[in-house]
Amino acid sequence: MSKPPAGSPKATAYEWIDANRGAWSDWHQHIWHLAEPAWREHESAAWYVARLRAEGFDVEAGSAGMPTAFCATWSNGSSGPTLLTYAEYDAVPGNCQAPAPHEAPRAGLGPDAPGHTDPHSALGIATLTGLLATKRAMTEHGVAGTLRYTGEPAEKMHGSKVVHGLRGYYDDVDAIVSFHPFYMLPLCNTARWDTQCGAYFSRVYTFVCDEPQTWQSGVNPNSPIPASHSAARAPGANIALMQMYAASRAMHDAMLPSVGGWSLSDAILSSGQATADNLPPRIARIQYAWRTPDVEAAERVLEVLDRNAQHAAAVAHCRLESVWVARSRPGLTNHALSDALYRNLAGVGAPVLGPDAVDAARRIQQALGLDPMEAPFLPECESLITPRDAELAIRAQLPGWQRNWTSDDYVEMTHYAPTVRFYVARPALRPPPGGGPYPAWAMNALGGIPSAIDPTIEVAGKTVAGTFVDLLLDAGLRERARAEFVERSKESGLAPLLPADFEPPVDLPWPEYVRDRDGTRRWLGAGAHG
Repeated sequence: MSKPPAGSPKATAYEWIDANRGAWSDWHQHIWHLAEPAWREHESAAWYVARLRAEGFDVEAGSAGMPTAFCATWSNGSSGPTLLTYAEYDAVPGNCQAPAPHEAPRAGLGPDAPGHTDPHSALGIATLTGLLATKRAMTEHGVAGTLRYTGEPAEKMHGSKVVHGLRGYYDDVDAIVSFHPFYMLPLCNTARWDTQCGAYFSRVYTFVCDEPQTWQSGVNPNSPIPASHSAARAPGANIALMQMYAASRAMHDAMLPSVGGWSLSDAILSSGQATADNLPPRIARIQYAWRTPDVEAAERVLEVLDRNAQHAAAVAHCRLESVWVARSRPGLTNHALSDALYRNLAGVGAPVLGPDAVDAARRIQQALGLDPMEAPFLPECESLITPRDAELAIRAQLPGWQRNWTSDDYVEMTHYAPTVRFYVARPALRPPPGGGPYPAWAMNALGGIPSAIDPTIEVAGKTVAGTFVDLLLDAGLRERARAEFVERSKESGLAPLLPADFEPPVDLPWPEYVRDRDGTRRWLGAGAHG
């Protein structure tokens, strides 16, 4: 690590992060243990709102009509640039893991409850740490400017950023810094260069059987009950859903070529009927999400899914409703910001995983029946790779025609303001010789063990703060970033893919925790494993 000059704004920011290590480590533990799923991050969002207000920010809770979103603003004077970073805090059902070197759910929960996988808990606390460190530097050194911090729920569904963008929350921003813990090589301790994330579409199809009596209206006309117990009844919503599911799975391989890095995922949303009865199932829902290198490919998948849904509804005597969850454009790169951020990341240095983290990693390997390694972590976790070198490694594995790779919802931000996307290593285990990947619980556990995950938060927080200080003080950097943004926006020519009045689907039956009368927090989906 190369230290900034003593007494400089950047040094002040780094000193704040070092001095408050215990606080932000505890903050992370709190969010990590809450582990609330998409659109239902009520306690996590409330914690951020309270924390930011305590730090002097003006906070709009429930921003853009999303109950678990927020927008916080703090200004030092009436001049200077506006800089933005953000928190994410949604977790994933079925990944409940204790911060322990063995497989076990968190206390009082079963393995089917949510857990932080990426982990978004570290994403949010790292950017919050960088934000508050920048605020301290601005205050002590009289640096003018405005800091904006948004709470972005439902990232796993690309839920909020498209909505915040449509509502204008990014319009007057001079630069955005987007962080994510490393999740795939070579994007470890680096910034993206040319190859940004691609398109993402997600849609919920609802099958409604609300006129079952018209299925065979001439059968048993003397019965006072439409479609009575002894008569043929309407197939109902469950049949429609299964027709949709089977048809789309059967056509999966024919939707797009087998190269290019695309995926189609589905989830059946529980609602409508919780018990079996001899009445036609009235409502059934299925969500599809697909990731493609470009919008054109995503539109082709949409055509197939829409057609399958229409036919499934007709077969089962249902009407069809559909609602968008997200519809994101591929991202725009910004070399000026990537260079500036990477200089700060290189100055801070890669995370250093100390003896306690190494011990935890070895104990995980031992729990899996492996011989503990002397160096149990991936070597890439503690080394840097330049944005250009990472770009070369990405391009080496992609077809020449493909411009984008993987999917993340930061891409929508890149169409509203100059944006840089960077990664800092999360702790990841070195594969055993001749062995396959580790089970998901191993990496999830490391994301909750302070000695393993705190170095990620520290490095990312200092990188955010250092980049913000440079942007506040260097008008030339801001001008170069803005000019590049304008040029790339013209080249892209992509308008928002959803209407300006799009309403986020927060009222759908997404899984969530509940609290019993005595205040006990319970995962609503807990069943045989709970």
